[in-house]
Formats: sequence, C-alpha cells, structure tokens
Amino acid sequence: MFVEPDHIFLYRDPVDFRKSIDGLVAIIENEIARDAYSGVLSLSGNKTKDKLKLV
Repeated sequence: MFVEPDHIFLYRDPVDFRKSIDGLVAIIENEIARDAYSGVLSLSGNKTKDKLKLV
C-alpha cells in the first residue's frame, strides 16, 4: 500500500544502521521534532552515503 506523505524530511547526519525501527523513530521525534506516526516520511543515510532508510 502506497501512502502520500504530508511532508518529507531528510536527516542529513549519518545514522548507525544497526539501530532498530525504534531508534530511527527516536531520531525523528527528538532531532527533527516531528511525530513519526503523523504521516511524515523521513529519509536517513549511512556514513558512507550509499544506503537510505525510510520511516
């Protein structure tokens, strides 16, 4: 099922991809100051900048 997000946020700092979904949600809520369950799409990249994770 595809959802059209209200907003798209790019977290520019590298993220440790060993974090679980809870760790990524914590980054969204603490660093970006957005509710992760409100229909936003957050993109995070790793240190080598060759992978993305979407929440």
